[in-house]
Amino acid sequence: MVSADYRIESKHPVINRLLPRTGVRQLFKDPSQAVAIAAKCVPNPFGDDVRVVHVPSGEVIFVAVSAAARPARSSWSDLDPA
Repeated sequence: MVSADYRIESKHPVINRLLPRTGVRQLFKDPSQAVAIAAKCVPNPFGDDVRVVHVPSGEVIFVAVSAAARPARSSWSDLDPA
């Protein structure tokens, strides 16, 4: 018996044609498959994110954040830590 250890989750419904439309959360045994599908998900445009979580440990291994939730940069100098 193989356990499915990775879950795609979000506070709001995730839009992706590769996931079932039912309310059941799909589990994945392959982390790369879960991340690939999560990367194609459309986060809620009002600041939500889509995460891939390792179920046994609760560790978040991937996060996709909507453009509205990303901080705006005023210039490239914001990237310079000095």
